[in-house]
Amino acid sequence: MTQPNYLTPEGEEKLKTELEELKGPRREELSQRLRSAIQMGDLSENADYHKAKEDQGFLEGRIQELENILRNTVIIEKATGQDYVFIGARVTIQEGNEEPETYHLVGPTEADPRKGKISHESPIGKALLDKRVGDFAEAETPGGKLKFKVLKIE
Repeated sequence: MTQPNYLTPEGEEKLKTELEELKGPRREELSQRLRSAIQMGDLSENADYHKAKEDQGFLEGRIQELENILRNTVIIEKATGQDYVFIGARVTIQEGNEEPETYHLVGPTEADPRKGKISHESPIGKALLDKRVGDFAEAETPGGKLKFKVLKIE
């Protein structure tokens, strides 16, 4: 059985838009490049043809990947009134005397730590799941062990 892909409604829409772009304009542009390269003759030494075929492989691979992700998507609904950390929650944590940081817990497909979106499968995400305000959590990260307190759940 395939693992579900947790996405916010915004994340799902972003992937659908990318898929439409790849299946439409990008695929058409690539087929035109291939036709043009084939018309040049002698495909064995035609760099444009080989590059277009390589690009086609990457394009079709990404299309298949997106279709698979979207086929197995579980939408993260906005839940209110939860008093524990769940996928889709915004969690404010504080490590020691450091400044508090807020993270949005999302699925790995949508994770972008620089934008404050962390995967529920990451070390910090795993440590946060099911914690309540005031709870402490520990996460073993590549940079070492982190211990932090849950300050707020939205």
